[in-house]
Amino acid sequence: MAIPRNEYPRPQFIRKDWLCLNGPWQFEIDAGDTGAERGLLDRELSGRITVPFCPESRLSGVECVDFMNAVWYRRTVTVPKAWAGRKVLLHFQAVDYEATVWVNGRRVGAHRGGWCGFTCDLGGVVAAGEKATIVVRARDPKGPGKPGGKQTPTAYHSSGCLYTRTTGIWQTVWMEPVSEVHLKRPRITPDLAGGRFRLVQPITNSRPGTKLRVTLKDNKGVVCRALADADADFTPTLDLPIPKARRRLWGPEDPFLYDVDIELLDAKGKTIDRASSYAGLRSVTIDGQAVRLNGRSVFQRLVLDQGYYPDGILTAASDAALRKDIELSLAAGFNGARLHQKVFEERFLYHADRLGYLVWGELGDWGLDRDQPKATYITQWLEVVARDYNHPAIVGWCPLNETAQPIPDGVEGLDDLTHGLVLATKAMDQTRPVLDASGYSHREWNLDVYDSHDYDQNPATFAARHAGLAAGDPFVNPDKEHAPWSLPYAGQPYFVSEFGGTWWQPGMAAHRDSHAHDGSWGYGQAPRTLAEFYARFQGLCDALLDNPHMFGYCYTQLTDVFQEQNGIFLFNRERKFDLRKLHTIQRRPAAVEKR
Repeated sequence: MAIPRNEYPRPQFIRKDWLCLNGPWQFEIDAGDTGAERGLLDRELSGRITVPFCPESRLSGVECVDFMNAVWYRRTVTVPKAWAGRKVLLHFQAVDYEATVWVNGRRVGAHRGGWCGFTCDLGGVVAAGEKATIVVRARDPKGPGKPGGKQTPTAYHSSGCLYTRTTGIWQTVWMEPVSEVHLKRPRITPDLAGGRFRLVQPITNSRPGTKLRVTLKDNKGVVCRALADADADFTPTLDLPIPKARRRLWGPEDPFLYDVDIELLDAKGKTIDRASSYAGLRSVTIDGQAVRLNGRSVFQRLVLDQGYYPDGILTAASDAALRKDIELSLAAGFNGARLHQKVFEERFLYHADRLGYLVWGELGDWGLDRDQPKATYITQWLEVVARDYNHPAIVGWCPLNETAQPIPDGVEGLDDLTHGLVLATKAMDQTRPVLDASGYSHREWNLDVYDSHDYDQNPATFAARHAGLAAGDPFVNPDKEHAPWSLPYAGQPYFVSEFGGTWWQPGMAAHRDSHAHDGSWGYGQAPRTLAEFYARFQGLCDALLDNPHMFGYCYTQLTDVFQEQNGIFLFNRERKFDLRKLHTIQRRPAAVEKR
């Protein structure tokens, strides 16, 4: 049996030796979350599942879409003998929602949060050539209170904007060997003005005399090398200068990436750990109402991408499927995406980096209790920002979506949560703009950017609603006749981060009544003909492309998702429209790009 999703799962920090643990695992549903008391830790499990696909998905072989308060996994593997002399790390790229891991009966790790991964250090537990019996319990209790994105928290069926849940392991499980003194994931910051990269390299268990050597390469060979002491009491920081003749900027037209080789040397100069990475030299800056990429305005023609798949739910069937979604988006004329209510896997961001695809990172925050926030909300978001910091494709962060409580009579907890998330993001990353919440209630003073959601389907009234931006009076959700749900606009860069969402299915014109009763939906009255759809799409896009005070937009959405049938593509990625027409409509120069 071929191992599913067996491509390297951490493409920005690659070591040569690793072992993919995807494929068949023992599996058992623990409906009452009583498995520990019933001895599931110590016995064979009754079912089987294909990892890394969640048990709700068809690809998992289980396809149970009911609530599962807890699920258990079990697998025995032999650690390769070639790893002798090194300790073993066990990685989980993502487990939803609360995971506990045992190896050979010993608890080795736990993690809360379904969007980001975690690592278990198996030093002293299992060694090269030995068997490791891995047991995982994943708890995913019914109900709200945890950031689950678009997963329906209380209902059995998908409905409205909520879809089938994901429980348990849903990204790759793998092992790698490391020396006792080893590298951790680096932090690479591009400095376009200074013509360099700055690399901060955490090291585990560093010893006196340890040194760090980093080599930067382009397509012509070595650009520079840097060497630093890596003693136990500090984290080395290195500058990697790039001569002017070798500077090549990352952007949509030329997504050039430099290779970064990282070596850890002992006191005798012997290499004790080695990893490779990459980096893009680019800047994101704000100039009045403009958001500039490498010093120039690039209108952000974004599409809302929810990252769902009919066969794998949140998990793509293959690495090629991740890349295909970006290629489909580019073919339709978009140059990026708002990654909506989901933290996408690292392989997707890797492809975005290589294809020059601009993306906004977002926490899948729906489902959390915004009025009574927990520390774990900020903790989970910080894990995301730390994991994805190095990706040049990410041009902005947005931790919340559609916070709609009124101001100033809002809830104290939401104010504190919003402020805490923005502060945490800014503390972690000072190189990208931060939007406190996409659409509706902006609760943070001194925002980097400002936005709204607007699903008006009439191009004329849509354009009129956004004409006030020129006078510093933009459209604010929900509209001027209702309670002022957002703090005042203060001249920031502005974009409509959700619009369109036009309901359309092939053959809809002939079956309009049936679509009205089958649970499917989209925004507004569905066009009567395909020609009417194109006219509406162009009118809505033109209203924003022609606005000289608008830095971008985000069209809803890339694909249909279950009952929500307003995508550019069907859920199975078959096309609905002539992509050349959509590309032509979107890719003409925007007003902001003519300055």
